[in-house]
Amino acid sequence: MNIVLIAVGKLKEDYLRSACGEYIKRLGRYCTFELHEIDECRLSESPSEKEIAAALQKEAVQIKRYIRGTAVPMCIEGRQLTSPELAQYISDTGVSGGSCLTFIIGSSFGLAPEIKAMGGMKLSMSKMTFPHQLARVMLLEQIYRAFQISSGGKYHK
Repeated sequence: MNIVLIAVGKLKEDYLRSACGEYIKRLGRYCTFELHEIDECRLSESPSEKEIAAALQKEAVQIKRYIRGTAVPMCIEGRQLTSPELAQYISDTGVSGGSCLTFIIGSSFGLAPEIKAMGGMKLSMSKMTFPHQLARVMLLEQIYRAFQISSGGKYHK
């Protein structure tokens, strides 16, 4: 299975890069992994809806270059899954012939509607709000946990 993660913005803090690096290393046992960081469009201090929409559209152009297989946009209106349900979704995708899943994390303003519409499933981490950069660590951990669950590993308790 191939897992692609497209993330708008770069991780600034060393501890977050380190955590992501650890999960990416662990994922190497289960899948081929690719990370693509897209530059976030700069906006004014108080951007208008039109300015935000234009920025999301510019980011969408960059995101589309890296989508492979089934897209899974991360957005607040997406489905919330348990860890075993995510494991089942990843497994079912592979069994049904989908060799690649592309998870997409947008900017702090989200994703363009056209990117959300491309998704095989929209996914939400929680109804709670988390720092944008922490979402990447959380998603990588859950993908790793999903592979552990599917393989009968002891990581998920």
